[in-house]
Amino acid sequence: MKFLLVALSFFAFALPVAAQQLSADRIATAVQTLSSDFFEGRAPGTRGEERSVGYLIGQFEALGLQPGGKDGSWVQAAPLLHTTLGEPKALGVSVGGSMQPWQRGKDVYLSTVRPDDRALIEHAPLVFVGYGVNAPERQWDDFKGVDLKGKVAVFLVNDPDFEATKDEPVYGRFGGKTMTFYGRWVYKYEEAARHGAIGALIVHDTPGAGYGWNVVVSPHGENFDIVRAPDKLTSLALQGWISAEAATKLFADAGLDLAAQRKAARRADFRPVVLKGETFSADIPVVHEVVESHNVLAKIPGSTRADEIVFYGAHWDAYGKGPADAQGNTIRRGANDDSIGVAGLIEIARQFKALPAPKRSIVFGVWTAEERGLLGSEAYALDPVYPLEKTVANLTIDVLQTAGKAHDVILVGGGQDTLEDDLARFAKVQGRTITPESLPERGLFYRADHFSFAKRGVPVLLMMGIAGASDLVAGGRAAGQKWVDDYTGHCYHQPCDAYGPDWKLDGAVQDITLMYDIGRDLANSARWPEWKAGSEFKALRDKSAAARH
Repeated sequence: MKFLLVALSFFAFALPVAAQQLSADRIATAVQTLSSDFFEGRAPGTRGEERSVGYLIGQFEALGLQPGGKDGSWVQAAPLLHTTLGEPKALGVSVGGSMQPWQRGKDVYLSTVRPDDRALIEHAPLVFVGYGVNAPERQWDDFKGVDLKGKVAVFLVNDPDFEATKDEPVYGRFGGKTMTFYGRWVYKYEEAARHGAIGALIVHDTPGAGYGWNVVVSPHGENFDIVRAPDKLTSLALQGWISAEAATKLFADAGLDLAAQRKAARRADFRPVVLKGETFSADIPVVHEVVESHNVLAKIPGSTRADEIVFYGAHWDAYGKGPADAQGNTIRRGANDDSIGVAGLIEIARQFKALPAPKRSIVFGVWTAEERGLLGSEAYALDPVYPLEKTVANLTIDVLQTAGKAHDVILVGGGQDTLEDDLARFAKVQGRTITPESLPERGLFYRADHFSFAKRGVPVLLMMGIAGASDLVAGGRAAGQKWVDDYTGHCYHQPCDAYGPDWKLDGAVQDITLMYDIGRDLANSARWPEWKAGSEFKALRDKSAAARH
């Protein structure tokens, strides 16, 4: 792929680095540029990608950064598998030998991340595995050694304590309403594959999932994954969701009450339950292709501890072109999601280059395919350029509020690691306080690119403006909630996520400055952030402790 460096040279800033400070005007210019028609919505594998990657390389090079990839490259290849399911030739469940067809999109939603021409499951037994959690640090195992090879695993969404009452022993064991990684659908699919299942279905309910059935079915059978070696492919021919209505009937036909099984699954002594007399079958054609895509990596080498890395991240991709909205707009521009994060990284890089080199190295990762499942950052974490055990922290920016200065900053993933203490310390310098995310049951901590680092043990911090209502200087928390509601309810992933004259970026500048201050402090120290007791990622980091001493 040829990146358009020459064509994009007019976007570079001419002022000397040392003469500049973090600037709302420069952030606005970068956002307007990246979300313009020229970039065509920044979809991976398109002309929009070529232009986006070229723009980023041009910006980092103009600031004096070095290529951060292997062998002096600015990019890291991240080939993507793109799959789309066709019309099913067969789909349903056999009950007592009688086939009951399921309607795709109504009863069940399915996709695949295998590069097969056909997704085929023939009369596979169905096994209810409760919440599908295997958490040794919480003394919890829903599988109890049951063999799932060739079977379809049926899960409940969220964590075992999500619906628990105070009189149940599980109450608070997984964080209550705050979702852990064990509650995320991606974990459940991975766990099903680790146990050899051929399929995985998650019972949908809106409170537990954090979104309605309309969101579940919105990809229309399309899916993405990184390209994996044959021996690394998932065992799941199909993965997806079953509607609450279809699940209730499925359990009833097996002589089980779904509500009673939900309650039973909230006990540590729960054992998997075979749905007796029922098997699942599907025969669905698959169209698949490999899409060539790239991450952009840039670095500022450290002066004395160069092998220790403070890592900043944001994603360059958006949703490209899609159906026209009411105004006839087809480009889903991703101005806030995540042009503003990319603009923030460029500004942070500018600030670092205006100072003497830090002790530790600074690396900027601008990822592809975040919108397709955090795939660019996952590709990096599977083949890291810099050892993850010597990566000090990952600081990620993904969506910032654009309604002005705030008295507070929103903390995503409270109780995970000591970087939240750094956030509070530097926010206090700005005269700001910490507000926990408002809907922790939605699991936003697990839904941005920093998570690819977290699940390998690297301490992380996410700045995400839609995680809660900011206490705005102009209008208070009510105004902050209105901004969140307006953005998420109308423009999130839509063509109207575009830069507008109503944007007030002084609040975003506050947040970007916080991330810069935290990273600068880490880059000029010898300390290592740590996971807090009870975090599901602490044991992973502890295993590599010797590499940091």
